[in-house]
Amino acid sequence: MVVDFCRRFVARSLCIILMKHFCSSSVSEDLGCRRGDFSRKHYGSVELLISSDADGAIQRAGRFRVENGSSDENATALPGTWRRTDVHLENPEYHTRWYFKYFLGQVHQNYIGNDAEKSPFFLSVTLSDQNNQRVPQYRAILWRKTGTQKICLPYSPTKTLSVKSILSAMNLDKFEKGPREIFHPEIQKDLLVLEEQEGSVNFKFGVLFAKDGQLTDDDMFSNEIGSDAFQKFLNLLGDTITLKGWTGYRGGLDTKNDTTGIHSVYTIYQGHEIMFHVSTMLPYSKENKQQVERKRHIGNDIVTIVFQEGEEPSPAFKPSMIRSHFTHIFALVRYDQQKDNYRLKIFSEESVPLFGPPLPSPPVFTDHQEFRDFLLVKLINGEKATLETPTFAQKRRRTLDMLIRSLYQDLMPDLHKNMLNRRSFSDVLPESPKSARKKEEARQAEFVRIGQALKLKSIVRGDAPSSLVAAGICKKEPWEPQCFCSNFPHEAVCADPWGQALLVSTDAGVLLVDDDLPSVPVFDKTLPVKQMHVLEALDLLIFRADKGKDARLFVFRLSAVQRGIEGKQAVKGKYDCRENKLEKTKGCHLYAMNTHHSRELRIVVAIRNKLLLVTRKHSKPSGVTGMSLLSPLPESPVEEFQYIREICLSDSPSVMTLVDGPSEESDNLICVAYRHQFDVVNESTGEAFRLHHVEANRVNFVAAIDVYEDGEAGLLLCYNYSCIYKKVCPFNGGSFLVQPSASDFQFCWNQAPCAIGKETLYHHVLSRSIDISELFHPM
Repeated sequence: MVVDFCRRFVARSLCIILMKHFCSSSVSEDLGCRRGDFSRKHYGSVELLISSDADGAIQRAGRFRVENGSSDENATALPGTWRRTDVHLENPEYHTRWYFKYFLGQVHQNYIGNDAEKSPFFLSVTLSDQNNQRVPQYRAILWRKTGTQKICLPYSPTKTLSVKSILSAMNLDKFEKGPREIFHPEIQKDLLVLEEQEGSVNFKFGVLFAKDGQLTDDDMFSNEIGSDAFQKFLNLLGDTITLKGWTGYRGGLDTKNDTTGIHSVYTIYQGHEIMFHVSTMLPYSKENKQQVERKRHIGNDIVTIVFQEGEEPSPAFKPSMIRSHFTHIFALVRYDQQKDNYRLKIFSEESVPLFGPPLPSPPVFTDHQEFRDFLLVKLINGEKATLETPTFAQKRRRTLDMLIRSLYQDLMPDLHKNMLNRRSFSDVLPESPKSARKKEEARQAEFVRIGQALKLKSIVRGDAPSSLVAAGICKKEPWEPQCFCSNFPHEAVCADPWGQALLVSTDAGVLLVDDDLPSVPVFDKTLPVKQMHVLEALDLLIFRADKGKDARLFVFRLSAVQRGIEGKQAVKGKYDCRENKLEKTKGCHLYAMNTHHSRELRIVVAIRNKLLLVTRKHSKPSGVTGMSLLSPLPESPVEEFQYIREICLSDSPSVMTLVDGPSEESDNLICVAYRHQFDVVNESTGEAFRLHHVEANRVNFVAAIDVYEDGEAGLLLCYNYSCIYKKVCPFNGGSFLVQPSASDFQFCWNQAPCAIGKETLYHHVLSRSIDISELFHPM
């Protein structure tokens, strides 16, 4: 993937350089020099495309790069040869949204100054961990009218880094006025606005339906309804949503008064929200032949999909048929009903830099889901590339220059107040004197609090980078409860989702609850289940039945449980589950397991102060006869689990979770909570390290949740009313880095939760209803 990206990046950069140098050359020389054989083969060539009316008179012309995947458009429509690894978003948000990801809501410093040309600039600096390497490093962003510069600099505990050295590393050595530090926490909101000028997190794409033989945009926009094939294509793109009352990304459509139509098509792809402006869903007017209301939206989209009906020999679509100075990329889609495949063709205005993925040859897709992925990635990459054209780049620079100057003028009157301080070349993130340390800590706490509130607001509003955007179409407020089952007659002890249903342990036994349908009993009350995990991907059901010293861990094959329910077999009790007991787990009061199963399933079982590590063995079918491969698996999976080792703790844990290390080596950890502390224990050595000490007279441990971002592990430690995030930094040899990190943060609940799940908080299980709530109220 890295090689492919570098290959495309070099080709794209070379193309841009050569375009500037050979702009006065002839057409043939232009094509040869600007793209070469490689670029022309993979990304097409620039052509002068002319459209004419029914009488043959020339209407419009334009120069577009045509990507067809094949030099012969009428080539046999066999599936194209392409690699799925080529289909990825270029310049993803985590490469661009540095301030949101690494600065906002963290302790960092911001500076203001004037360069030698008297143009204002802003500098942001933070100390963070290097991705996947657990090495402290400085990150810096320089905001100037020409754009933003980002840089990573090494951290040295013996050598402090000055603002002057950071600016020098960014080739800014001369100043009209030296930089001064900004202490006011509201500056974070302004810098967030500056970063948003780099491009939108979300996208709006036009979708235009064209009947066979239509040659003008007036004809295409006048199609009142689409065809069955067009509707099938829209269903592939996304979900049809009702605009009135819509709270997600709206893409400029009216969500209050239905002035832009009643419905639209919406989807989320890799965290990016996408709203499609569908021509047949926008308002239609019989009196207005030009359909201005439809053109007002689709004509102002950078990217437009044209779904053209008809056979290949019919008149081909050309971008010059559409009168728009704003649309730079057209994706022509044709559907072959007989062969049930899609053909794709891309037209890009010649100033748009090359963008991937390259079309297969021929550009025919038989797998509809793969076509959807390819198309959405191509369109997102195309809009990002368009923003680098001179037209958009100059507009962005003007906006950025205006915002920087406006912010500079707002701050200048406060030069001699507490908002700014003359610390031009002070050390970055310095230690405060003891006398001023408390005051500085209070200022930093308020600074971080405001930053975290801004980050949360961006997430809720849908303006967060893709890694934090909600992944569901029915996006609710994070604290809005969702009632799964009303009028539930039992007291729920624990539960876990199973498909669209919920497997619930109650005082009457274990029940399968599906919306408001009658509950189905699975196990009777002789098995008092206190913990439960449904692992559909592994075909496993694991639970702990707790009854004093006779408590055990049970494992079932989920498919066997399913067959029993479908066959309406007798409800199983304790006696029927003797073959499903895991050995050596008698007397256990707690268990935990790795949640994302990156390699193998690991379970740790707590029996007082003793921990048992258990893993699931992987069967290797190599060397087994074909007949034995068809033999059914044993109904009980107990034999697939093996005991690994035993670890003794200083006390009995009340909360426990497993953390997967970054490699196959001995990096796996166990987080345990007891007394007034959270510790991490190395799975291989059993050595414990202090992670966090709770300063409180009474401690109610709630949960320790393992979270992973960019390959790095972290822990969300929840107790009383508080939640603290700690980055987990194991090193080779089993040691553990225990020190404050710039990525650590803390927030508080308005009410003390009973339990917290990884995706939802089971805030309160009522006796008459199951109320699943994502309660996230930072104070």
